[in-house]
Amino acid sequence: MSFWIAGIFLLVFALIMAIAVFAFLYRQQHRQKVVKDMLITVAGTRPMPVTKLLKDLAPEVSGLYKMLKSVDVAEHLQSSIKQAGLTWTPSTLFMATVGAAVPGFLVGLRFPFIINEVLTCLTLSVATATLPYVYMRTKRKKRLAELEEQFPEALDFLARSVRAGHAFLISLSMVGEHVPEPLSMELRTLFNEINLGAPLGQALENLTTRVPLLDFRFFTSTIMLQRQTGGNLNEILGRLAHVIRERFRLKGEVKSASAHGRLTAGILTVLPILTGFALLAVAPGYLQGMANDPDGKYMIVGAGVMVLLGNYFIRRIIKIKV
Repeated sequence: MSFWIAGIFLLVFALIMAIAVFAFLYRQQHRQKVVKDMLITVAGTRPMPVTKLLKDLAPEVSGLYKMLKSVDVAEHLQSSIKQAGLTWTPSTLFMATVGAAVPGFLVGLRFPFIINEVLTCLTLSVATATLPYVYMRTKRKKRLAELEEQFPEALDFLARSVRAGHAFLISLSMVGEHVPEPLSMELRTLFNEINLGAPLGQALENLTTRVPLLDFRFFTSTIMLQRQTGGNLNEILGRLAHVIRERFRLKGEVKSASAHGRLTAGILTVLPILTGFALLAVAPGYLQGMANDPDGKYMIVGAGVMVLLGNYFIRRIIKIKV
């Protein structure tokens, strides 16, 4: 058993060293990218963005292709952290992941309840290591939902300001000062980029990168199309706000209709766990025989995996995109 503990310790130590080297290389690459972007912006050689609103009619690519295409983990984590509104860096997230794995490893050493000590340590380490990433994704989802909810009011404000005779840039500044957070910060960032000399197309492209929502892509395409072809901007913005409100209302109806399925998934996932803990509290020796039996341990693990798979498939079935 000491051999297994030493092997796990060496594996964790190697993982920490690899993360430290990766963080150093990422920091160097990030500095080079910042300098390169500044030079491109000053030179004015950055290509104009092309925002894509319609879905391709080509067949879906395989999951392996998508995984290989998104192999740049550091860039993905950096954009996700920014979208969550956190001040972390990818290296901070990696260190938090390693630090969160330690309590799970120690608990697994003390209570080896999954087949054996090694499997318990690995399972709990992985489970606790995902907590920082889950927290970041939860913050990101909440922030994007707030941005989507606040955006129609900001468009109405912008349309009224343009109708009153203000220039688009001045109207954008006024909207950034009066709308609540987190939309206020994004609009102020957009205004500051344009005001400091960045091309309008590039500033709008940066906005859609920071806020990967379809409504913001509609807004970007509307502004660029109006700049190229002309038209009544305040009327266009008013209609866009109405369309976004209708989409938001439809999403609310879909969420209300699927509430029963989400409740069912939660109950079917939590009920077996609560029942097991209740039996342990009421009759401690009732499940002890299965836990001590070698085949019983595999049955308990299999039951847990099946519960998680059931929850996953139920949520996939009731997930409706609008």
